[in-house]
Amino acid sequence: MGTSSILLVEDNQDLAETVGDFLESQGFVVDYAGDGRTALHLASSETFDAIVLDIMLPGLSGLEVCQRLRAEAHLATPIIMLTARDQLDDKLKGFDVGADDYLVKPFDLPELAARVGALIRRKRGVTNVYELGGLRLNADTMEVWRGDTEIKLSKTLFDILQILMRESPAIVPRATIERECWGDDLPDSDTLRSHLYNLRRAVDRPFDEALIETLPGRGYRIRT
Repeated sequence: MGTSSILLVEDNQDLAETVGDFLESQGFVVDYAGDGRTALHLASSETFDAIVLDIMLPGLSGLEVCQRLRAEAHLATPIIMLTARDQLDDKLKGFDVGADDYLVKPFDLPELAARVGALIRRKRGVTNVYELGGLRLNADTMEVWRGDTEIKLSKTLFDILQILMRESPAIVPRATIERECWGDDLPDSDTLRSHLYNLRRAVDRPFDEALIETLPGRGYRIRT
């Protein structure tokens, strides 16, 4: 993912610098546009692996940019929309004009990076088999192996492990795991903690080395 190029479209220069610096620290190559017309030109004339697109822009709105990229330029590049508004209508409008994902400000930078990475992998048709540190997960057959030992997991534990392996070595915020596993019907604060405890019992405890790592205040990752 280190060679993936991102077009960041954000009119707030301070925020754009913060987001751009973080994405670059995660191995992405970042180009920048501060208004809708520049974004439309860059996205139509250059090749990017993903576009991070703010909705509220001078010139053309993010919704207009997205709609024109899909309808006129026939661009299939994954687009994640950013907005300070969290109303359902705004989200539906974004998806209706062709956005692939949606993130409400303020957001966690690691979550943005994780979502961008996931969109790029999905677009590239990356395999559903993940292997890290002797741990192997096959998303098609729902099988998990560590070395020669098969590990039986519930559907939820399997989903959590797949998220961590898919995003490794990135740190995955708890909000990302909760959203992917439970959608809008979020569990109480102890539910994810309980699932991670059970996941560690299955994946780490019987073996010499622990692979699942907690980074307090930041999230979780698979140690590589």
